[in-house]
Amino acid sequence: MTTYKKVFDDLFSEMSKVIVGQDEVIQQLVIAIMANSNALLEGYPGVAKTMMVKTLAKLMDLKFSRIQNTPDLMPSDITGTNIIEEQAGKRQFKFQPGPIFANVVLSDEINRATPKTQSALLEAMQEKQVTIGNVTYRLDLPFFVLATQNPIEQEGTYPLPEAQADRFLLKIKVKYPKYEEELEVVNRYAFDSQEPRLRAALSRSQVLQLQQLTRQVPIANDIKERAVKIVTTTREVSDLLAYGASPRASIGIILAAKARALINGRNYVSVEDIHTMAYPILRHRIILNFESERKGLTSDDVIEQVIKKVR
Repeated sequence: MTTYKKVFDDLFSEMSKVIVGQDEVIQQLVIAIMANSNALLEGYPGVAKTMMVKTLAKLMDLKFSRIQNTPDLMPSDITGTNIIEEQAGKRQFKFQPGPIFANVVLSDEINRATPKTQSALLEAMQEKQVTIGNVTYRLDLPFFVLATQNPIEQEGTYPLPEAQADRFLLKIKVKYPKYEEELEVVNRYAFDSQEPRLRAALSRSQVLQLQQLTRQVPIANDIKERAVKIVTTTREVSDLLAYGASPRASIGIILAAKARALINGRNYVSVEDIHTMAYPILRHRIILNFESERKGLTSDDVIEQVIKKVR
C-alpha cells in the first residue's frame, strides 16, 4: 500500500503547482474518483473550484469537458442530439455527442439549470450511459460528474431535488483560503503569466485499477457496524432531523473510508476514516427540522452530535 501512497503523493504534489492549499478538498475529490462516484462542490465564486477539477483531469490523463448551466440550457445541450446529414444525395440522422461524453464532466453552477436539464445528468451519473430516442450510448470509463454550486445568489436557482443530490457521493465545501495562502495565490497569479508545467501522475488504466483496489481494502466488522450505526442514527434523532440518510449513505461512508485509507497508504480502514468521511457523505442527505434551524445549527453540527451519540 505504501507504493500507492507515493502515487497519490505525486498527484497532490503536482496539484500544488496550480492550487494553493485546499488539501482536504483535493483529497475528497480524489476519494470520489477512487470510489467511482460523483461529487458536489459548494463554494463562493473565485475559490478555484473549476481550476481544481480541470487540473485533476489533466493529471489523471482524462478527457475533460465543462457544462455552464443556465436557466435556458436544454437536456440535449448536455447529452447531444441527432442532426440531419446529407451523404451521396441521401439525408440521414447522425448523432452529435454532447459534453457529457468525457471522463470528467464539470457541471458548473448546477443549481442554475432547470430540473428537467438537471435530470438529464441522472442516467449518466448512475448508469454511466446516455439514451437518445431509442438508442443507448455507453460512456467511456472512468466517468465522473463533478458539479459546483454557489451558496449565495439563490435568486433564479433551482435547488437540487433530494433524489439527485443523493446521487453525489460527497458534498464538499470549499472555503476561502487562509491569509498566507491567499498571499501566495496573489504572488503566483498576479505577477507571473507562465503556466506551470504539469506531468500526468496517473493514466486512465491506472485510475480504473485503483478503483478496483479501493473496494478490496479490508474493513473490520466493528468499524463497518459503526458506519451503519451512524447512518441509522440519523433516522432516529427526530429532535434534530426531519429526515435521515438512506442506505446509500452507509455504502458511501464505507467506500469513501476505503478510498481514504488507500490514499494514505493503509491496508485497513480506521475509525478516523469513518468519522472524517461521515461529514461530506451525510451533509446533503439529511434534512434539518424546524427546531434545529431555529437554533442556528448546520448539517455539520448535527452530524457531529450523531457521531457523539454513536460513540
